Amino acid sequence: MERERFDSLDTALAEVESRGRELQRDTRSKPVDTKILGRYEPAQQVAARIELAGPRGSRSGVDVRGDGSAAAYLGWVRRRPLEEQGHESPYEALRRALG
Repeated sequence: MERERFDSLDTALAEVESRGRELQRDTRSKPVDTKILGRYEPAQQVAARIELAGPRGSRSGVDVRGDGSAAAYLGWVRRRPLEEQGHESPYEALRRALG
């Protein structure tokens, strides 16, 4: 786990996108069969989470999946996935939501 502070939301979002895209290129997981809870394909596994912590406990971020895909979310305990609009990337969806 790493922590960094940024002077602005724009700088933090740029770093989230940079690190997220790097992880998307390099991350590949294998399916996991737990025998009891079932089989988890790479697309169902969160390989890395990049999280932003804001004022008053607000949280948001991007999950990089084991197949190299990514999904943006809002919230902490109850993560709410962000729907991408049109040809929007997860990083653009996060920018839009935090606007």
